[in-house]
Amino acid sequence: MDDAPKANKIKTIRPETLEFIILYNQLKGKAFMGNAHLSETLGFNSPSSITEIIKSRQNIDPEKLRIFKEKYAEFISGVKTDTIQEKNTEKRTEEGIPMYEISATASGVEVYNDINDSMPVGRMNFPGIEDCDFALPVWGHSMYPYLENGCWVALKVIHDKKILPGEVYYIEWGEYRMYKRLLVGDSPEEVFAHSDNTTEMIGNRLKYAPFPIKIADIKKLCLVKDIHKKHNH
Repeated sequence: MDDAPKANKIKTIRPETLEFIILYNQLKGKAFMGNAHLSETLGFNSPSSITEIIKSRQNIDPEKLRIFKEKYAEFISGVKTDTIQEKNTEKRTEEGIPMYEISATASGVEVYNDINDSMPVGRMNFPGIEDCDFALPVWGHSMYPYLENGCWVALKVIHDKKILPGEVYYIEWGEYRMYKRLLVGDSPEEVFAHSDNTTEMIGNRLKYAPFPIKIADIKKLCLVKDIHKKHNH
């Protein structure tokens, strides 16, 4: 008798929802810049509706999927020519990389909102960052003096998760998004997230103590390629 109510709680993900999630991951950053852009195109009330579909597997309205496939048919079918791709590459080089203004949450300066829910606030463009993907600001003091609160950094996405020990990375894991210097871990499967700020203490303990992270748990890994520090006048 207890089995029936439990069965009713099983969430069924419809085929069109799975199709949308697959296409979303393939086209993100190519056909659309983020959830704010996409939600406006599909007629959603807010970018969080997209986030609920992708992260919580909330079923999508079939009509929304139809609009999505119609709007981005050229990208889905793969008919985009090399000439158009080259033009887009040249345009991106001229305009620079998108800058996202991410605000720290109330729960901690090292926890960030989803950049897919944001529209670029500008573009960063100067020599040396041509191969970077986007730029984010720095919040907090855990990486001081290497990264100062309020400065901007140009980031390159590392898709194969190959880590150069000792370099500074922007990482996303769990619900956290932060900058850390990644060091060799106790096993090949993990790294130590180290903070450069070793002066701030709470009692007799480091405020920003190092901690291990499994490489497999890192959702996004971006190498800090360049730093644009704010000027004090």
